Amino acid sequence: MAGRNLLVFLALTIVTSSLVLPKARGNSEGDALSVLRRSLSDPDNVLQSWDPNLVNPCTWFHITCNQDNHVTRVDLGNSNLSGHLVPELGKLEHLQYLELYRNNIQGTIPSELGNLKSLISLDLYNNNISGKIPPSLKNLKSLVFLRLNDNKLTGPIPRVLASIPTLKVVDISNNNLCGTIPTSGPFEHIPLNNFENNPRLEGPELQGLASYDTNCS
Repeated sequence: MAGRNLLVFLALTIVTSSLVLPKARGNSEGDALSVLRRSLSDPDNVLQSWDPNLVNPCTWFHITCNQDNHVTRVDLGNSNLSGHLVPELGKLEHLQYLELYRNNIQGTIPSELGNLKSLISLDLYNNNISGKIPPSLKNLKSLVFLRLNDNKLTGPIPRVLASIPTLKVVDISNNNLCGTIPTSGPFEHIPLNNFENNPRLEGPELQGLASYDTNCS
C-alpha cells in the first residue's frame, strides 16, 4: 500500500508541475509589462485591461502576440501616459515594435533595451526623455527604425550604432545632443535634417576632430 501511495504522489507531482510551468513562462512577459504599468501614470485608463493575474498578456489591449503567445508589439503611442521606462522591458525577447511616441514619458532610456534582439522599431519620439542614447542599442541587429526625436537627450551619438546592418531610419532631431554626426554604415544615407535642432551637434565635416567629442557630455 505504501508503494502504491508513493506512485500516486509522484504522478500528481508530475501532473502539477506540467500545469504550472507554462503559466510561469507566460507570466514572465506579463510581469515585465506590469512593472511598466506601475511606473506610468495613466489618466485615460488605456492600461485598464493589463491584469497581472492573467496567465499571459496576449488578451490585453495595445499588446500583440505571435502564435506562440509571445509579445511582439507594444502599441501605446499618443496615449497621454507619463512616468518612466523600466529595465524590465529588456525581458521581452520576442518584441519587434515598441511604440511609446507622443506621451510625456520622462527619465532615461534603459540600457536593457539592448537585449531586445528581435526589435524592428523603437519609437520614443515626442516625450521628455533625458540622458544619453545607450550604446547597448548596437545589439539590436534587426532594428530598422530608430526615432528618438523631440526629447531632451544629451551626449554624443554612439558611434557603435553604425554597426547595425538593418538600420534605415534614424531621427534624433530636436534634442540636446553634442559631438559629430556619424557618416559610416547606415548613417551614410540618413538625411541631415534628421539631426537638426541639436545646438551642440556638428556636421559630418568635423568627423575626425576628437577634441570636440572629448568635450561632449
